Amino acid sequence: MLRRTIVTIALLLLLLPTFAQHSLLYRISGKDLPQPSYLFGTIHLICPDDFFVSEELKKAFSAAKTVYLEMDMDDPALMSGLMKAMQETDEDYKLENIFKPEDFARLKQYLKDSMKMDITFFQQMKPMMIMSTIMQRALRCPVPASYEMTFLTMAKEQNKTVEGLEKLDDQINVFDEMADSTESRMIMDYVNDMEKQRDYFTRIVAAYRQQDISKIHDFIKETPDMAGYEDVMVYDRNRNWIPVIEKAAQKETTLFACGAMHLGGDQGVVELLRKKGYKVEPIPNTISSSGQR
Repeated sequence: MLRRTIVTIALLLLLLPTFAQHSLLYRISGKDLPQPSYLFGTIHLICPDDFFVSEELKKAFSAAKTVYLEMDMDDPALMSGLMKAMQETDEDYKLENIFKPEDFARLKQYLKDSMKMDITFFQQMKPMMIMSTIMQRALRCPVPASYEMTFLTMAKEQNKTVEGLEKLDDQINVFDEMADSTESRMIMDYVNDMEKQRDYFTRIVAAYRQQDISKIHDFIKETPDMAGYEDVMVYDRNRNWIPVIEKAAQKETTLFACGAMHLGGDQGVVELLRKKGYKVEPIPNTISSSGQR
């Protein structure tokens, strides 16, 4: 009996790290921090029925003095800056030039038939503009929910300061690093097989609701077009955020919210903070009901 008990305990201890990683919410403490801060993994595209804000997250949010999103969504100049950054400055540039003629014709027809949009609007825009527009079609709902906008609203209601882990230019540069051929291929993946992309998003959302940051991180490997861009899209940004997180957490209790794909893996934000000597503990993040805020 004693031997069986010891074996059972040993198995539970082995499994504990796996269970522990099944959370989107973490407490950051230790090292020389005078107070704890919190880290939460968001998802940028999700339907209202899958969206949730747990009681534990609400408590962490209330405890924070400042909220850090990937970008400062409270900046009045953000939207105008984003639209300006989306425009191609090269006068000779045309969106159609980065596509094969047959692909551009198919894209043009897709926008007209499925989205009631004229491709002329996008001709002087960078590929990421049309990509972000088409990606929303991969969701099985007409209007997605947004953690960023929800947190922005909550911050205003609670008189909290909102800051950004990076600047708009930093995020734009991520996409500027990608080859035009890669971006055009990614766009055509959606146009040619939207149902496949919907299945892919469904699996990501399922992993998100399971709060399995390791599984979410593994989706990087499932995206062929990400090959060669993992550093610029994810890992370099993770490393750049650590000094920002350290400085803010030293000053006051802060909630940091970034895409959940940035949390997992050896180069994820959770492990990078632990390697710096911080204690990063998962907090149970209970899903009580769908679509609840």
